[in-house]
Amino acid sequence: WGLYLRIDRQRLQCLNERREGSGALVFRAWEERGDRGQFVESDDDEELLFNIPFTGNVKLKGVIVMGEDDGTHPAEMRLFKNIPHMSFDDAAREPDQTFSLNRDLAGELEYPTKIARFSNVHHLSMHFPKNFGAETTKIFYIGLKGEWTEAHRHEVTICNYEASANPADHKLEQITPQTHFIS
Repeated sequence: WGLYLRIDRQRLQCLNERREGSGALVFRAWEERGDRGQFVESDDDEELLFNIPFTGNVKLKGVIVMGEDDGTHPAEMRLFKNIPHMSFDDAAREPDQTFSLNRDLAGELEYPTKIARFSNVHHLSMHFPKNFGAETTKIFYIGLKGEWTEAHRHEVTICNYEASANPADHKLEQITPQTHFIS
């Protein structure tokens, strides 16, 4: 559950959060999931949208979502991969995977992802469209399980191609035939 260390926190974004910056607080160590003082709560309605950029490539294997034992616990989670700066308008598209969530107070209920679909993720968007009936959604902890690999950045290569060969560029040394005898 150490993928929280691989999140680019400077670019992490939570849309519709009541307190600015509270969305980043729910991504922490698995051992600290019981801290009820750090949470994110939605502002205008029950929807929350997290845009989570990683510092490399991730193979996402599982997700934990921990909330309250009331109507503020999210009821559905939709995952999208590699769509940076996603908005609520973009959330209308088909997700890569959808989960119906159960109430989880201890942060022990893991939702396994389709590993083949989430094997090369550099940006993850998590959309929580509804909860169990309250006006706002409250999340205390989100755990991301998987493997991280360093991103391979491809440098720019400048190439010159010839439309036709210039014979002056391709001079060859005169080859003199030599005969070698084996005795």
